[in-house]
Amino acid sequence: MRLLYFTDDHKRGTSPENRKDNFPQTLLTKLNEVVKIAKEQEVDYVLHGGDFFDVPAPALSVCADYLQLYQQFNVPVYTIPGNHDLFGHNIETLPRTMLGFAARLGIVHLVGREAVYLEKKGLRVQLTGQGYHYEMDRRDRRLDYVVKKKDCDYAIHMVHGMLLQRALFPGAFYTLIEQISDTEADFTLAGHNHLGFPDTVIDGKYFINPGALVRLSNHQQEMKRPVQVVIIDLSGSQPVVEKIKLKSAAPGEDVLDRSRLEEAAFREQKLAGYMAEVKAAGNYQRTDVRVLLEEIAKAEKLPAMVIEEAVRRIARAEESLALGDDQ
Repeated sequence: MRLLYFTDDHKRGTSPENRKDNFPQTLLTKLNEVVKIAKEQEVDYVLHGGDFFDVPAPALSVCADYLQLYQQFNVPVYTIPGNHDLFGHNIETLPRTMLGFAARLGIVHLVGREAVYLEKKGLRVQLTGQGYHYEMDRRDRRLDYVVKKKDCDYAIHMVHGMLLQRALFPGAFYTLIEQISDTEADFTLAGHNHLGFPDTVIDGKYFINPGALVRLSNHQQEMKRPVQVVIIDLSGSQPVVEKIKLKSAAPGEDVLDRSRLEEAAFREQKLAGYMAEVKAAGNYQRTDVRVLLEEIAKAEKLPAMVIEEAVRRIARAEESLALGDDQ
């Protein structure tokens, strides 16, 4: 059995301000190459790590070419929802999103905690997934990253979360590989972190994030990193993992606008100063509105149901704005 994995293609109809090229056309070219690789490598399944779209409900005119291209995969495509695929980071809104719509049409298959079993020539693979949600990388990491292996030769778990090899700055939400290394999954395939990380193997278990299929920021590391997909070959006595760089992905300096780097750095400095004042005034440690809500609720000793209702209302508001609903 052979599988192809990639993540975070953020399909959209406009070009980010940091891009110098025609982003939608560039992405279509990349996806065409991924389809070609899947056929040339004779893979049996395609796995996608989330952020299928850049917004939960893009216009149909934006989606048509992308979804038509996905139909060119001659094997099933399994995916999980990323944070950009949901309204308000609320998994309950998935049926009303374009990803949910694509799944209903059978263009892709959504994977959850209930295992899907893939079989070929006596080989049985357990496939599970954990899409993004509000408490990702904040609650007990085992709930999202750790799975049990049952009635299979290999277990693969896809997760859209900030899985890292080493710690970030204080206050950031992330999960370290060492925190979930006791998972029984033979392969933990991560998305969300666009920069990716080198393949990590602990006790024979693989932790893989090849990086996003797109470059959306002009971060220096984005300039240098390869754009690639992963081929996982389970047909032999031992798994073989191979990275394939996309030939259609131009060098970062050719498509990312470096002239904006200095301007962005200045804005970040000004924002950091502003947030420092906000934190000093309110003693809040986060910038995400949902996390601020939680900290305010704790400070005011409000019941948990208050913030849960606030999060639901934020999701509804985002959905209404996206759909042009004035109600």
